[in-house]
Amino acid sequence: MNSANDSASFWENHYAGMDAQWGTTPNVVLADLVADLAPTPATALDLGCGHGGDALWLAVRGWDVTAVDVSRTALDRVVAGAAATGVADRVRAERHDLAATFPDGTYALVAATYFHTPVTIAREDVLRRAARAVAPGGLLAVIEHASAAPWSWQTGQDVRFPTPDEVIASLRLTNDWHVERGEAPQRTATGPDGRTATVTDNVIALRRGGWSTERTAEERGGGARAESAGIGCAGTAESAHWRA
Repeated sequence: MNSANDSASFWENHYAGMDAQWGTTPNVVLADLVADLAPTPATALDLGCGHGGDALWLAVRGWDVTAVDVSRTALDRVVAGAAATGVADRVRAERHDLAATFPDGTYALVAATYFHTPVTIAREDVLRRAARAVAPGGLLAVIEHASAAPWSWQTGQDVRFPTPDEVIASLRLTNDWHVERGEAPQRTATGPDGRTATVTDNVIALRRGGWSTERTAEERGGGARAESAGIGCAGTAESAHWRA
């Protein structure tokens, strides 16, 4: 699969057939990174938000979150979850195929959590755009699979996962960035069917140099190319949350 239509169709079918409660809890690694490295709520961009576990967790803690996915079903569930938890005013849902369009503005936190997909996209280019969306002083968090869980579509394939250093190098960052985390710890993961397995993740947190992590009101009003849906929903996004 290698087109925007394939991407939208794949992820819409994926989420439409999934329990709406799957992926509604935050990623514990991201939660720890935020607590340690970005404890003051500001603006956040969640790429491939899925059912919104990370976005809603951030919003409950005072963050102004733009949640991005390609699946309308996933975004509708994020909107409903934000309303149910009383944070509708702090969650903006935008629909993008990130290989084609990207949210406007800059953010104090940009998170790409398990941004993987069987659809062919220029993933490194998307992550470079994610880095450019980090405001001065802000944080880029990339948490990704570094091994294949038994329930992954990659199981049985000859896949080489990059190291944290290789991922960081692929971003082609300028020298004003600082590596806060660059490690590959193991953890026990639980799949959609309840199975557990020991897996490895790349945990990468990068700080952009600068004086401020805040955005102006004008910057917060972006998303001109996005397609409206629900809470400030906007354009076309590449979802890639295979949470494990």
